[in-house]
Amino acid sequence: MTQEIRLVIADDHPIARKGLRQIIEEEADLRVVAEATDGEAGLMLIEELQPHVAVLDLDMPKLDGFAVASEIRKRNLAVKLLFLTIHSEVDLLHRAMDLGAMGYILKESALIEIVNGIRSVAAGRPFVSPSVTADLIQYRARAQALYRNAPALDNLTASERRILAMVAQGKPTKVIAAELYVDPRTVETHRASICHKLHLSGTNSLLRFALEHKSELLS
Repeated sequence: MTQEIRLVIADDHPIARKGLRQIIEEEADLRVVAEATDGEAGLMLIEELQPHVAVLDLDMPKLDGFAVASEIRKRNLAVKLLFLTIHSEVDLLHRAMDLGAMGYILKESALIEIVNGIRSVAAGRPFVSPSVTADLIQYRARAQALYRNAPALDNLTASERRILAMVAQGKPTKVIAAELYVDPRTVETHRASICHKLHLSGTNSLLRFALEHKSELLS
């Protein structure tokens, strides 16, 4: 007998939850054990019911999907995460995966993809909406083109590349330092080194470069 996959759905849109539940429960091996209308309630249900998979809307009140995923990691809860979202940006996909998510499905195709997504995630295999995968391939191609046109990027250290990506996200020095657990002066030193290697000069030149190439740097 196929093992039953137990799920919690957290989404603040009742129509979306109803549609998902109807599709999911047409499958004999899938069972929704609870629904939540916000991230805080979703987290409580996940901790209490210990489902195999949590289906999380990215944009929810109280705690968004990323915040729920972060808490799940902190509490070491054994649940596979699948995000539902209207956002196809590749940097959000990367952030989701960094937080331990195995699945990332766009809401526009959720009713078609949700069953395969759940089964894939439950089995420990990643699942990403094909349209996002196509965007990811395009972004990687653009990133490769950027590195060809700016070969000095290859001379950056791992720390410098990480800081450059964080600059591209619009994070100031103090925030970068706090997230990396280093002194702000260390971040400033790295920023100066990046500017030197990339031949950037002038006020905010690094920020302008990072923002101009944000999608490539974060792909």
